[in-house]
Amino acid sequence: MPETAGASSRQRSQPRRPDGKRARGGAGVAAGAPGREGLLYGALDLGTNNCRLLIARPARDGFRVVDSFSRIVRLGEGLSRTGRLDDAAMERAYDALMSCSERLARRGVDPSRLMAVATQACRQAANGPEFIERVRKGTGLKLRIIDPVEEARLAVEGCRNLFDPEAEAILVVDVGGGSTELSWLRRSEGGFDLEGWMSAPIGVVTLAERHPEPVGDDLHPWYEAMVADMGAAIADSPVDPTLRARFEEGRAHMVGTSGAITSLAGIHLGLRRYQRNLVDGLWMTRSDCERAAERLKALGPGGRARESCIGPDRADLVLAGAAIMEAIQRAWPSERVRVADRGLREGLLLERMREDQKPMRRRRRRRRGGGSGGVQPPVT
Repeated sequence: MPETAGASSRQRSQPRRPDGKRARGGAGVAAGAPGREGLLYGALDLGTNNCRLLIARPARDGFRVVDSFSRIVRLGEGLSRTGRLDDAAMERAYDALMSCSERLARRGVDPSRLMAVATQACRQAANGPEFIERVRKGTGLKLRIIDPVEEARLAVEGCRNLFDPEAEAILVVDVGGGSTELSWLRRSEGGFDLEGWMSAPIGVVTLAERHPEPVGDDLHPWYEAMVADMGAAIADSPVDPTLRARFEEGRAHMVGTSGAITSLAGIHLGLRRYQRNLVDGLWMTRSDCERAAERLKALGPGGRARESCIGPDRADLVLAGAAIMEAIQRAWPSERVRVADRGLREGLLLERMREDQKPMRRRRRRRRGGGSGGVQPPVT
């Protein structure tokens, strides 16, 4: 069954409020072309670790996902050592992108309604632009390398309807393969305004490569070294220090958007298979996150690989993700963390659909003004 994002979510996939009830409302798209007649849009995100695609159509207050694709490609494997994309990594990513191109063609998505972006690996690699051009020629996909500012902004937009409206401040954490984006927001009369952001050049792939897992039972020193590495990277936050008091006093919360937090959520829930409708919107405590990380340590590499919510492709990365989350939670103490199985792609879709709705609303206003014989309302 297709999934839904935004306020038009069905009961099974609506996010949960702090009291456990399903949330209603939230950031979405203005009334558009609901149903099967709606135009299809695509959002493609080529990251350091994953290649992900969403195909969706507008709904009344959001969008309905009609197809999706996700594959671990590890495009940034070895990048921190060589400064270049590895040949084998590019082949993996190219094959995944070809699958995306074929899926988009089967669904009939017009290229003008596809938003395709690449992030840290292609930003950092000396041959990143060369690979993007190869993809364009071979698959027809026109990927745009976005900067960390846009990456952070899109992640925030994709998660807005998971914000607790009673919170005074929110920290959105987007843990990628090669970088981690942090966005601080403060509550205002109109919702939540961006207070500051930063991009730390550390993600699950780069951190795991810096700190190979040791052989033995005592993983505490190794794990703490990863936490310290990430802690040093985010030590100089670009926001007013008084904002930290909101977190220390329990008047703020974090939103985690990435496989780092969804993996912890799957372990916390004891899922035998990953279920997005149980994970997306879940509230976890800091203690919940710590206990899940401890369980992952105890499982060992083989046990982590056998966990259906992790699998062999991510078994060597999941504790790096947990360490990143731990470092951020120590720096910005927050008892509540909301899990988001959404982010950049959803932000791309929502932003583009809103833009496409603007001309339609203007035309409707003009028709209403002209037909009544009165003064046409101003175009906004």
